[in-house]
Amino acid sequence: MSIDIKAPTFPESIADGTVATWHKKPGESVSRDELIVDIETDKVVLEVVAPADGTLAEILKQEGETVLSGELIGRFNTGKVAAGASTQMAGQAAAAPSTQTPTAEQKLAPAARKLIEERQLDAGAIAATGKGGLITKEDVLKHLSDPSASAAKAEPAPAPAPAVPKPVAAQPATTASGEREEKRVPMTRLRARIAERLLDAAQNTAMLTTFNEVNMQPVMGLRNQYKDLFEKTHNGTRLGFMGFFVKAACEALKRFPAVNASIDGSDVVYHGYQDVGVAVSTEKGLVVPVLRDADQMSVAQVESTIRDFGLRARDGKLGLEEIQGGTFTITNGGVFGSLMSTPILNPPQAAILGMHKIQERPMAVDGKVVVLPMMYLALSYDHRLIDGKEAVQFLVTIKDLIEDPARILLEV
Repeated sequence: MSIDIKAPTFPESIADGTVATWHKKPGESVSRDELIVDIETDKVVLEVVAPADGTLAEILKQEGETVLSGELIGRFNTGKVAAGASTQMAGQAAAAPSTQTPTAEQKLAPAARKLIEERQLDAGAIAATGKGGLITKEDVLKHLSDPSASAAKAEPAPAPAPAVPKPVAAQPATTASGEREEKRVPMTRLRARIAERLLDAAQNTAMLTTFNEVNMQPVMGLRNQYKDLFEKTHNGTRLGFMGFFVKAACEALKRFPAVNASIDGSDVVYHGYQDVGVAVSTEKGLVVPVLRDADQMSVAQVESTIRDFGLRARDGKLGLEEIQGGTFTITNGGVFGSLMSTPILNPPQAAILGMHKIQERPMAVDGKVVVLPMMYLALSYDHRLIDGKEAVQFLVTIKDLIEDPARILLEV
């Protein structure tokens, strides 16, 4: 029985998507619930799985093509692969290496195609490492540097076998060293959406940044004292710094409601809850999963949820509902070594807190010079809604809470 494979139903905020990767080829057997294709939107990557055991019969939308919500992208046959079909597929696979041109399923990068044509190579014998089975220039050079591949290429040549492999294997290094290679790839939908939102924030908000510095010694001392007990008590959840900063931000947001507000046209929307987004860096771009009602979460819940977000974000497993909304954002460039930065707003939010690297510096304490672990904090805010006084007081509140962590627990 044939079943239509359709793109997922997109939410109203997503107009269309792009076929990112087909994980199966026509004729391949697939198990029920096995991943068939990834659909990339401007917010998340959606997965389409097999509806039953069977085979992928036909691909109607190739990688890189745009698809609409619920659009037909392929067809699927239920049931096991027929023996005749398996034999035919095996015969096609065996015949592929004998041709000098790539099959319909093989894709060549422009530089790779040029090398293959110049050296009259067998594209079917080259192992592809690029996305979606793309043969890159590096794959061709690796194939040429393989002695067995060079020898196989030299067999039909009339020249004596011992004299051919050495110059063929040595030549790619000389050729590659003098080339100035460029690589052009299309921007992913997620990266394009990020660029659009950042440009919108820069052009359509009155963004300003205020800085302060915080002594991390009290939090670090508390963490060192209780981290082992904390991990044991909370089933392996590690005690980090984000839990303290999220809780401190929630308390500061309650004291300064304008920082937790947003602008909607000519109205100001004051949110009576604290949904804190935590920026997570992935290979495809920055995503901001949201801690719902973060003020009601414990430090352990904050830490475990952020860790879960980070793992699933890197695997592309975050749901759309987990990255939408949010009233305030925290970003930690310190994990990459940033000492100071000016974070860009995450519209329609009115403010974003930037954490940075902990750096030991000499500080004056009670008339004495003491070396302390210091961190610069940055608060970027929309000056249309938040006055400088509120922004500075908000940041000082976070500083005071972090430098005296007991105040977070006591809410004073």
